[in-house]
Amino acid sequence: MPSHPPERNPYDAQQYDLDVLSLGDELGFIEAWIGEHFTAIWEPVPAPDILIAQALLRTKNIKLCTGGHLLPFHHPVELAHRVAYLDHLAQGRFQFGIAAGGLPTDHEMFGVDMNAGEHRDRTREALEIILHTWKGEPRSEYQGKYWNVKIPDPADMEFASLKHFRTPYQQPHPPIGVASASPGSETLKLAGEKGYIPMSLGLGPAYLASHWQAVLDGADRGGRKRPNRSEWRIVRDVWIADTDEEAMRGAREGMLYRAWQDYLYPLFAYGSYPFTASMKHDDSMATEDVTIDYMANNIWLVGSPETVARKIKDLYEISGGFGVLLMMVLDHSDDPNGWRKSMRLLTEQVLPRLSDLTGETTD
Repeated sequence: MPSHPPERNPYDAQQYDLDVLSLGDELGFIEAWIGEHFTAIWEPVPAPDILIAQALLRTKNIKLCTGGHLLPFHHPVELAHRVAYLDHLAQGRFQFGIAAGGLPTDHEMFGVDMNAGEHRDRTREALEIILHTWKGEPRSEYQGKYWNVKIPDPADMEFASLKHFRTPYQQPHPPIGVASASPGSETLKLAGEKGYIPMSLGLGPAYLASHWQAVLDGADRGGRKRPNRSEWRIVRDVWIADTDEEAMRGAREGMLYRAWQDYLYPLFAYGSYPFTASMKHDDSMATEDVTIDYMANNIWLVGSPETVARKIKDLYEISGGFGVLLMMVLDHSDDPNGWRKSMRLLTEQVLPRLSDLTGETTD
């Protein structure tokens, strides 16, 4: 989240998101990751930290996370200060999600050469500068390809008490999560290399295998112990009702089907994400057979509590094991009761059926 249809105004969209986060907190959800985009009218939040700051006032336990800040589009020193400040406001309930960005229109707007991989280079350099800034070491410098940074000497302006001072509340920094979409993701290799939280779309077996392999390759490259799968987050669309028929009807007649029909499927099938092939459960099937109806039956977690629990177990098996299911949140303002019921059924009737899935395995 957050995702909203183009006709929803920003204020109403924000109120809806806050209501969902409040309900998630009430139901015991452990975390929520708030995305950032600049040219996606279906994902219309360019400042997830503003939503998080408001949500902190309406929640008590849930961790609120950027999911993620798109590092190529921020000056890293400015972002380091904003994130550190938000970390203090959250008092331990914040996680810092980052990404390189996958929308070509975002990169075009900011003048970043996505085709040459500049967005990944900028992401790595920005993160290094952010971590350098958070160390708070006076008289230190970072000379990079895209940005240069100098932490001032406090003695220079001691008479006016001017110095760098804003470091995070959580030390040495808040937990860092890395979101990526491309198969065999280089960004997820960074997660493995640095020991950060990896996050993936919950697509087909080959796609998921390539993502976890990227994490392992990164860990090997960084000389790290191979990570535990319990850290891996996988995203899927969810709609639960009392019966399979009721759930599928709600998914097909509501925002889930519309968001895929009007935005996500065209993006994945024809845009910068050639991902429809990655949704196949069997590589022998034709890519053109990966339709929205196919996804409704084979990718989305739609059904009764019993059916959705089985589908999550299937996802667990094909992925090799993971620790956290991230539920995609769309704008179900037209059926708020159905969405609230789906969230409640997930926590109250689905999760108890999954107590044996711990993700406590390594490769």
